[in-house]
Amino acid sequence: MIENSKLTVIGAGAVGSSVAYAALIRGSARHVALYDIAAEKTEAEVLDLAHGTLFTNSSTITGGSDISVAEGSHVVVITAGAKQKPGQPRIELAGINAKIVADTMKKTLEVAPDAIFVIVSNPCDVLATLALEESGLPRERVFASGTVLDSSRLRWEISRRTNVAPTSVHAQIVGEHGDTEFPLWSEARINTVPILDWRGPDGTPQFSVEELDKIAVDVRDAAYKVIQGKGATNYAIGLSSARIVEAILGDENAVLNVSTVLDDFHGISDVALSVPSLVNASGARAIRETPFEEHELERLRASADALKKVAADLRA
Repeated sequence: MIENSKLTVIGAGAVGSSVAYAALIRGSARHVALYDIAAEKTEAEVLDLAHGTLFTNSSTITGGSDISVAEGSHVVVITAGAKQKPGQPRIELAGINAKIVADTMKKTLEVAPDAIFVIVSNPCDVLATLALEESGLPRERVFASGTVLDSSRLRWEISRRTNVAPTSVHAQIVGEHGDTEFPLWSEARINTVPILDWRGPDGTPQFSVEELDKIAVDVRDAAYKVIQGKGATNYAIGLSSARIVEAILGDENAVLNVSTVLDDFHGISDVALSVPSLVNASGARAIRETPFEEHELERLRASADALKKVAADLRA
């Protein structure tokens, strides 16, 4: 476990500020720093957060528009990037945000050479792939937040339909954090009961294949609905990012669906996709033993192919 740990959040927008806020409240790190090129905005966010530290579990919140605020960071969460517009696919953001993330990582590595980088900016999978290539770091030290949040959305959807606590729902979203993501229904359980075998109070099956398909669509499109209503998703991604940070700084060996650049994962390599991964003080690595049915592997490969194409277009 890392003592006197430090987290730096890059980007003081709605998402970055929410990550810092969640990390302070949860005590995710001993020290939290917030960096953004917008000096006045960053100073205001830091002051607002600092005024509440009497009621939080972390010791300090600092920040500013000089990258030196990230010095000595153990974990860097990158949220900086162009804002996603209502109805805009995440992939369309790739060209703009790839340059932002690459420049940010280069500057941050100068002051925090041993940091683990978690990419939250969208499209996070493509950005993680390109950021790893640009940085030259070991693959476990650069990964994306992936479908940790999507999996939480899935568990919440199942929970509210069954009146079972989300912590007792074991289901996950894999693949792209975006339009080609899908649930791993073959392994979905409520406690130990396979999802299709779960019965309601009247003894009838709670779910059909059609109902599960509808849930998958609701989860996939959840962000678009939130963005349409309030302009951004921020609270849930803040909480899920803080959870990832805790797994790293606590050396937890937690299994989370982060998006790592895969290396011969069921034949898939050199593209970041979300699959169950072990997250600890070394970073994240995909769990190769994760079982897939053949039709699920086909969908995972299709997701990989779609993201590889985007990455190739950006390299050209």
